[in-house]
Amino acid sequence: MSMTTAGGDPPKIAVVDYGMGNRRSVEKALERVGARTVISRDHAELREADGLLLPGVGAFPAAMRVIHELGLDELLRERAAAGMPIFGSCMGMQLLFEHSEEHGGAEGLGLLRGEVQQLKTHGLKLPHIGWSEVRFERPSPLSQGLHAPIFLYHVHSFVAQPAERDVILGTSEYGERFASVVGHGNIFGAQSHPEKSSTAGLALLANFVALCSQWRAAAFTS
Repeated sequence: MSMTTAGGDPPKIAVVDYGMGNRRSVEKALERVGARTVISRDHAELREADGLLLPGVGAFPAAMRVIHELGLDELLRERAAAGMPIFGSCMGMQLLFEHSEEHGGAEGLGLLRGEVQQLKTHGLKLPHIGWSEVRFERPSPLSQGLHAPIFLYHVHSFVAQPAERDVILGTSEYGERFASVVGHGNIFGAQSHPEKSSTAGLALLANFVALCSQWRAAAFTS
């Protein structure tokens, strides 16, 4: 699968490296769907990308502490304000929101309004590990060509509670129905691990790469 832009090359997606998350797996998945990739925490290199992917595995407060120490919080907000497509995967999706109650609480990036809370499983075991059906609630460029039902692989104990319903693009269920795919403007996220989710996960990432390609083409011609 190849995806070129007005500049002649495939879009370059930077996987944000703050030391948490399966960065290599994400990098390989993006390459499979036609992106050029780099794993980096260098601000100049991140600014030169056509899109940013924020991975995440671990605890929200620890992740935000490292992101803040590296100055990546301000860089992500700057790039978001510039219109660059940004995608958060698993805990990376949670970091896009304003606050999490995990481990006593911590402030997030605030790119999307809402709070991260523990999943109410009603007796089911935590963490939620496995394949869950995703039901798309509204059309989005991120779900283009994906026909229900699709299944994505999840590993998590916390979920985002967006402040606005229209941010919720797709939902899944494990004890309660939760936001599993979100998007607003140029900011997107999936509670799952798309890189571990076979054809459907790769299709989700391919749609994000296409958005990055469109953004680069618009910048190239402006």
